[in-house]
Amino acid sequence: MIQEILQTAHIDNAEFSVIDVETTGLSAKTNRIIEIGLVKLRNYKIVDRYETLINPGIYIPSFISQFTGITDEDVADAPFFSDIIEDLKHFIGETIISGHNLSFDSSFIKYEFLRNGEEPLYNEQVCTLKLARRMFPDLKSKSLTSIIKHLKLRNKSAHRALGDAEVTARALIKMIKQLKKESKVETVDDLLKFQKRSTTGKTVKIKESLREDISSLPNAPGVYYFINNRGKVIYVGKAKSLRDRIRSYFSSAAPKKAKKIITQAKSLKIEITNTELTALLSEAESIKKINPRHNSQLKKYGSKYFLKVTKEHSYPKIEISNHFDFDGNDYFGLFISRKKAEIVLNILDKTFSLRECTDKEFSKHKKCFLADIERCTAPCIHKVNEDYKEELEKVYEFLYGRNQTALNRLLNKMKEYSKLEKYEKAAEVKEVIDLILNQTHKTSLLAEPVNSANVLFEVSGQFDKDYILLISGKIYLMKKTLNKNYQFDDAMEDYYNKTINYNLVPADEDLEKIKITLNWLIKNRNNVRTFYLKNYSSKAELYSNISSFSSSNNSFRETSFDIKDLAIM
Repeated sequence: MIQEILQTAHIDNAEFSVIDVETTGLSAKTNRIIEIGLVKLRNYKIVDRYETLINPGIYIPSFISQFTGITDEDVADAPFFSDIIEDLKHFIGETIISGHNLSFDSSFIKYEFLRNGEEPLYNEQVCTLKLARRMFPDLKSKSLTSIIKHLKLRNKSAHRALGDAEVTARALIKMIKQLKKESKVETVDDLLKFQKRSTTGKTVKIKESLREDISSLPNAPGVYYFINNRGKVIYVGKAKSLRDRIRSYFSSAAPKKAKKIITQAKSLKIEITNTELTALLSEAESIKKINPRHNSQLKKYGSKYFLKVTKEHSYPKIEISNHFDFDGNDYFGLFISRKKAEIVLNILDKTFSLRECTDKEFSKHKKCFLADIERCTAPCIHKVNEDYKEELEKVYEFLYGRNQTALNRLLNKMKEYSKLEKYEKAAEVKEVIDLILNQTHKTSLLAEPVNSANVLFEVSGQFDKDYILLISGKIYLMKKTLNKNYQFDDAMEDYYNKTINYNLVPADEDLEKIKITLNWLIKNRNNVRTFYLKNYSSKAELYSNISSFSSSNNSFRETSFDIKDLAIM
């Protein structure tokens, strides 16, 4: 009876206990809770909190301690779960239990109750993960971190129970308010039913003019175009699966923008591509060319990073840059995060003796601390410094993927420090060696500076292989060029005939396409083979080394497929 009354209650009057637990592992049957946090919501406000560490009665694995910061010492004097059961029952009462990936937390609480001879809690449950899957179908990740970022919230105490419970509670408040406004969720029962819907949601009525276009969508990557009744393209998009992506527009949980597009669209056009990358590049080109009403222009990739060799200076240094251009400097990368670029820069700084000072400091011509400890050849006080040139060559060698020189140097340093009983210094050097041996520098893609790279990428796709050429700062696709003046094969001929204009500076859109390409290739590197053009004397020799090329005419094998051969729902 209480549950029936609760379900029919208006959502504004509902009370929630948002819960989060930290545990010794992933299995509720064999692992234990080490911390619990609870936040009570009433009238869209946090009205109470509860948190405690819990002595699990078993050792906490080291990786759990590293992740949560909770150690065996922390829980040694903490209460056992049996000591807090009554507190939990009192705090939760008849409220609705909520959490993110709630099945995980509730399974642990259930087993803890059963171990102590108590009946499990049977309160209604609302999971913010389930809500997110239905409310934000286009969000790539539905993790708590991703959801709170999407909702513009902050978690000051991530991976601690109360901090995660509190930010989940704030996310729940925003999600309920959005559901009230957009999906007419008025009662608790409405909310419970919404979270149980199919992840595609209840579909909205499809216009007759669009019905045939939607009914036979392929489960394949490609580009799609929504077209209005005047024949104008109003939106261009790309998808890993055209079927799943386009059908999400017709879900009741679709974003406002998607709903606006389908109300204005009369027809749909699709172009199937072999890989998501070719779809991305085609989408970028189409947006630039058509400038549809509901599209933004090319996405900026300012959060991607490069290692820049400042060649405009007589004594170049290595620095991190989120800008890339054909400005006379050399750029290595790209790196998908600043942290990955910093790791490689740290290796370079600790292995080679290039300057790390600013140009302003260099101009003072004063010897610095790094020169004193022999981490720099001090070009600032030497008019001619051949040692610096040699160091720079070794840096390039390392960035090209040849690391034996660096390893030999570091091993000798480590042995020297050990002999001198400078064990802390030796340990620091070993850390750098471990980073190299773990191939951290492979977090970038190219063994050539991006600005001077001439390389062919072979990408395994759903139907066949895609071939993408990066040459003289431009991107070319097999059979489909992004530059009207050059075809793919012509660009290859120009390279080997040495007729390419290397002074040609690419336009901004070409720079963005390079970033789009490298970003995708790095994330999908297991499906990519790289061929450096300089390693082959001719186009024929290159083609003979790639199995997908025809040996009879040294041209690309044609790829063709019929829509009937694709997986149609």
